[in-house]
Amino acid sequence: MIVPFLDLQAAYQELAPEIDETLNRVLRAGRYILGPELEAFEEEFAAFCGAAHAVGVGNGLEALELALRAHGIGPGDEVIVPANTFIATWLAVTRTGARPVPVDPEEASGNITAEGMDGAITPRTRAVVPVHLYGLPADMDPIRDLAERKGWVVIEDAAQAHGAKYRGNKVGSLGHAAAFSFYPGKNLGALGDGGAVVTNDTAIAERVRLLRNYGSREKYIHEVPGVNSRLDEMQAAVLRVKLRHLEEWNRRRKEAARLYLEELAAIPDLLLPRVPSHADPAWHLFVLRHAERDRLQSHLRAWGVETLIHYPVPPHRSPAYRALGLRPEDYPVAEKLSRSVLSLPMGPHLTPEMQRQVVSAIRAFGR
Repeated sequence: MIVPFLDLQAAYQELAPEIDETLNRVLRAGRYILGPELEAFEEEFAAFCGAAHAVGVGNGLEALELALRAHGIGPGDEVIVPANTFIATWLAVTRTGARPVPVDPEEASGNITAEGMDGAITPRTRAVVPVHLYGLPADMDPIRDLAERKGWVVIEDAAQAHGAKYRGNKVGSLGHAAAFSFYPGKNLGALGDGGAVVTNDTAIAERVRLLRNYGSREKYIHEVPGVNSRLDEMQAAVLRVKLRHLEEWNRRRKEAARLYLEELAAIPDLLLPRVPSHADPAWHLFVLRHAERDRLQSHLRAWGVETLIHYPVPPHRSPAYRALGLRPEDYPVAEKLSRSVLSLPMGPHLTPEMQRQVVSAIRAFGR
């Protein structure tokens, strides 16, 4: 049996009647951009996150960029970002004209902390973008306290954390704004790209709406240099269907994570995820660590188990950021994680039988 990393076909099959009817409804209506499906999804997703507003945009990268731009972040500013994240977190900062300033994460969670930011703060620091990595919320209270003292903007990168909770509150409501991605593989995934900015600030929500639509409220009247970044009606309609099932699908992910944690706990040299008391993860990914990661990945492939590495090349080593002159030795935790992390199959359609095969394969490693 091949154990897929994530089974998107099974996700569609479970909801096929609802999705097919929804898509047909949009086709019959003949409205495809900035229509009623998007308006309804924005209301429903904002309520899900416990926030006042959600603004649908083209993808997660643009959600981050527009959230930053709406808060006035731009050339001459510096924005603190994790050294261990998908490069989109950094690219969003770059696209505003600001400079990303990386901070090494804590090793236990892979997330950045307020304490870890000391060496990155300068007079130009204007914002911080904590990432809820793998669906595990960052420790937000100390980060918000520091930001409030410094006068910074806090933008959550919640691209992997739909439905995760921090001290009982859903991510998306923990900073000045939050950016979500609806890439198909996310906990809440569309049938293509999509994203949203979530905020409690009405003025910021309106600013993002302006920016996403060419800087225009009225056709051919362009108030600011905006972009074309709109979540279309088809994607919004599908996301409305999937949002109704998100809590149940997250519950299944949590159960799968519980099984992994129990069955793999006694295996030597295997470092499993640890969940701090403040967090209720969304389990977007189940990421373990092993000193012989590459050999373990090859072994699992031979057993029919698909795995991925998130992320083998930290942004500070990417050619895209060579001009910043960053030194890998300044980010030892990110470097260590890039060499040791391995993501196991995870998702709401991962069966117990599939997980038993994964567990058996890992137990057989090194015998």
